[in-house]
Amino acid sequence: MAIRSCEALRSWGPPLVSSIKLRNKPFRNCKFSVQNCVVSADESRKLVLEVREKLEKEHFSLQVGKNGRDDEDMIYWFLKDRKFSVDEAVAKLTKAIKWRQEFGVSELSENLVKNIAETGKAYVHDFLDVNDRPVLVVVASKHLPATHDPIDNEKLCVFLIEKALSKLPAGKEQILGIFDLRGFGMDNADLKFLTFMFDVFYYYYPKRLSEVLFVEAPFVFKPIWQLAKPLLKSYASLVKFCSVETVRNEYFTEATLPDSFRG
Repeated sequence: MAIRSCEALRSWGPPLVSSIKLRNKPFRNCKFSVQNCVVSADESRKLVLEVREKLEKEHFSLQVGKNGRDDEDMIYWFLKDRKFSVDEAVAKLTKAIKWRQEFGVSELSENLVKNIAETGKAYVHDFLDVNDRPVLVVVASKHLPATHDPIDNEKLCVFLIEKALSKLPAGKEQILGIFDLRGFGMDNADLKFLTFMFDVFYYYYPKRLSEVLFVEAPFVFKPIWQLAKPLLKSYASLVKFCSVETVRNEYFTEATLPDSFRG
């Protein structure tokens, strides 16, 4: 990557494009270019438009509308992820938009994933955590790769990511992932699906995953983690091994704690 010494904007969330249009003052300590010059709101706006124009010119067949090549909030999010490199943002956005079309993300629904969701293997919790993050819970003992269709697993995964992101409060940008590893055995091991999940976040939902809790990981899980860790790229650093007690005391209140972590 050609960009050096880049400090990411901390306070700009997805709806930031409209605010770019209104602000003319540069943000403090925001350096994005190879020359380390401060990028003002106007300059950031220009970068968003530059990406949009390149996508229209070079990738005209990509869909438009929400999560399409002209979605300026999405463009900004990927620019921020790529430290405001236009070429890198265009490349990653192109891949992400094509994937959304091919995977059929916009067609996913509660009814479509109903059967696999009823296994209870994963769900979006009804309440936010103490940091106001939507919570995606995976119950590893209910994941049976020899029985469940891997395509159904992938559709449920993406559907729940979309659902969790739809619950983001104003000003919040990231979600919390919890892997409940109690009762995990070799029948539940699925390195391919684990890497699929993290790849989806890395390539298509960058910077949306704040933290991942591996709760009560048994001894049998450790060698699987050693195999998976190098495949997860930078997301491996988001993983925290912890106890049920930690989940109760540090991430939820008594009123918002998931039922499976009570008692």
